[in-house]
Amino acid sequence: MNQLTRTTQLTPSIIKKSFHIRKSDSRKGDNGKVLIVGGSYIYHGAPVLSSLAALRTGSDLVYTCVPKINAFSTRSLSPDLIVIPMADSKLTRGTVNKLLGQIPVDIDSSAIGMGLAIQDTEALKLIVKSLLARDVRLTLDASSLVKEILPIIEGQNVIVTPHAGEFKRIFGEVPDNKPNPRISLCEKFAKKHSITILLKGQSDIITDGNSSFVNSTNTPCMTVGGTGDVLSGIIAGLLSKNKNILESACAGAFVNGSAGKLLQKEFGNHILASDIISVLPTVLKLFDKIKK
Repeated sequence: MNQLTRTTQLTPSIIKKSFHIRKSDSRKGDNGKVLIVGGSYIYHGAPVLSSLAALRTGSDLVYTCVPKINAFSTRSLSPDLIVIPMADSKLTRGTVNKLLGQIPVDIDSSAIGMGLAIQDTEALKLIVKSLLARDVRLTLDASSLVKEILPIIEGQNVIVTPHAGEFKRIFGEVPDNKPNPRISLCEKFAKKHSITILLKGQSDIITDGNSSFVNSTNTPCMTVGGTGDVLSGIIAGLLSKNKNILESACAGAFVNGSAGKLLQKEFGNHILASDIISVLPTVLKLFDKIKK
């Protein structure tokens, strides 16, 4: 992707190389291990949406870490999830230390923040720093998007996925509604902190500060709650197999939006975030690659 023009409209031909070749003789775990950390007393569904999206994207194993008060209901929602209860109802340093001892040492990628209640910002910094030290590729969303995390993630394999309000919270400036100023602002902070930014909106902006992409697949029906959680799960799934941060962010935005467009043709503006997960195979199978 890096040899393309500075600002490029995403298309299937651009993102097709972002997808992992699945070997016919591969075994469980070879196609990605993902950790999802999220959820709270109110937002119990967010990490479930992310986890199922990561599985549908093709990851072999997804470990879903949620508050202990949510563990039973999370397990009951899907038998496909490997649920790890937090030691506390919110993210604390004690929770993080216990979690790091429970998950496999060879996790490939992680998405953190979807509906997550954080009691201590130091706990967030601890889990991010610890996972990066293990060479885990990270997607940060929602409550994990705070300015205190920036020194930890600078120059690391990290994607941040804010909407306009979260962008202001983490970077201190409000994105303009006009395309060119939005792109320039995202480029400025992506370059300053050496990270990849995916600014969600009517048109998504994806940039690492050097190359920038616009994704215009989004539709009005995508404003329903949970679509951002699905996006984080898709990106985590892609990152579990593709180490290229920018490519995975671009592909995630395109796939999520394409699924929404497909659903809008059938349901109009009356879709659910879980509907996106149900049609992911239809979108993703166009990019399936198998090596015999």
